[in-house]
Amino acid sequence: STAGGAYQTGLSDYIVMVRGRTRAFLAGPPLLKAATGEIATEEELGGAEMHTQVSGLGDYLAEDDRDALRIAREIMAALEWERPGRAAPQFKPPRYDQDELLGIMPMDHKRTVDMKQVIARIVDDSDFTEMAPNYGSATVCGHARIEGQAIGIITNNGPLDPAGANKATHFIQACCQTRTPILYLNNTTGYMVGKAYEEAGMIKHGSKMIQAVTSATVPQITIYCGASFGAGNYGMCGRGFHPRFCFSWPNAKTAVMGGEQAAETMAIVTEAAAARRGKPVEKEKLDAMKAQIIGVFDGQMDVFSTSARVLDDGVIDPRDTRAVLSEVLAICREGDARTPQRMQFSVARP
Repeated sequence: STAGGAYQTGLSDYIVMVRGRTRAFLAGPPLLKAATGEIATEEELGGAEMHTQVSGLGDYLAEDDRDALRIAREIMAALEWERPGRAAPQFKPPRYDQDELLGIMPMDHKRTVDMKQVIARIVDDSDFTEMAPNYGSATVCGHARIEGQAIGIITNNGPLDPAGANKATHFIQACCQTRTPILYLNNTTGYMVGKAYEEAGMIKHGSKMIQAVTSATVPQITIYCGASFGAGNYGMCGRGFHPRFCFSWPNAKTAVMGGEQAAETMAIVTEAAAARRGKPVEKEKLDAMKAQIIGVFDGQMDVFSTSARVLDDGVIDPRDTRAVLSEVLAICREGDARTPQRMQFSVARP
């Protein structure tokens, strides 16, 4: 712990900040006003709420010291230090019926869904220790267990933004340090675009996340639960990034972008080209072109089309997700335990 009210686990991976404590080391409010003329309270300048919601310095917000210690204990309890091959401890099934997974995911990928509802139906005792819930909240990261086996989970409650990409990068690195396998539950239309997001460094922070996915040293497992579009597919460990296992739910869709976005993009390009030639575009032909593009994209992004091209390891019933994950986690554990010893000398054969 520190005088500023931040608690760190022994691994120094996560920071728990206590509400009401401040960490304005370089300049307090009086010095800030004297130097820049800006007026701010201690809370606005370096408070726990600001650092866990805006700056991302803190990962967890605690009410007091006792609550901070509770959070630190939960983080440490979620990690797994047993040697590979050791029998899994006793575990409790999810508190929510797995059949309810059939009604959580909408067929329309434009509709938002709280993926923590999915997590609650596949992890032990529906117990999920979420990291930095107030920072980059559209990206959900946290620790859980599946049939006693520790796992880190990354999923999406919306597009990936700079804060969410930063949080996911940090979480991937922490999982690698503790040798915790990572599960990616894909449900994103991609990385956010727009002037404000580009100025905030979307490309820079998004590439850091993709680099972390590429460089991860622990087993990575991917499930396409909903949409997995564009670069979001890369950041969420799509097939091209070689996860150990990759499965799809029947409603999943995978594409460079949505059909409507592709059609609208081509319509804008066509109209711009016609304007340069000084010729108008017939609305009927434009609508026909858009309908054709949407049809092609929607057909190609269908899960049975992508799975037929071996872009996953199979389509699974959402209700079987927990059983499938338990099996593949055990396979990963055994595979890591059976890694051959590297030879430091050649063998002379007769």
